[in-house]
Amino acid sequence: MSPISVRGLAVASATAVTTVGAVVGVASGAEKAAAPEPVEAAGTTTLLADLPAGQQVQQASLTEQVQAQSDAADATARQYAEQAARMQAAHDASAKKAAADKAAKEKLAKESAGDASASFPIQATYTIAQVKAMAQQIVGSAQFMCFSNIVSHESGWDYTATNPSSGAYGLVQSNPGYKMASVAADWRTNPSTQIRWGLNYMNSRYGSPCGAWDYWQVHSNY
Repeated sequence: MSPISVRGLAVASATAVTTVGAVVGVASGAEKAAAPEPVEAAGTTTLLADLPAGQQVQQASLTEQVQAQSDAADATARQYAEQAARMQAAHDASAKKAAADKAAKEKLAKESAGDASASFPIQATYTIAQVKAMAQQIVGSAQFMCFSNIVSHESGWDYTATNPSSGAYGLVQSNPGYKMASVAADWRTNPSTQIRWGLNYMNSRYGSPCGAWDYWQVHSNY
């Protein structure tokens, strides 16, 4: 074989090797291109365990802060609710007490004021105890003692008591006695008629039986 032939064979062999290497390289590159790096799909959740250690600590700290803020908000809400409940309970108790006090005052005022329209059965005679019971109901407890003091001094609770010199008559010694007819015609025999007239007189002239009693203690009359 001539030197030219040998050189030609060498060149051909080298070309073949190069061609084969290129093919192999292309094939290898194709394999690498066909297997790309995995890419995380959009919207997937990253678990805490998937994060690096440093980021795990930071994420845990943020979670604790959020939980602490949530707990604080819940505690504040409970405090406000408890405070509102206490205030409402105090308001209800105050309103209930005020209503009870008002009812008690109204009852006392009614009892103290007496009942001038109270009616009593007609009797032929009346005991002092019966006459006093009438007076207490008509006059009322607030003014009864003053009324009683005047009647005790004027007539000793005798509804037929008569002053022979002046003509004053009855429990409150109306002068003249027939003035009491302005209340009822039975003024001579009915203690309740005399009590009503006497109460009206004391209220109109002195403001109350106690006002009349104050005057009586100074002047021995009214």
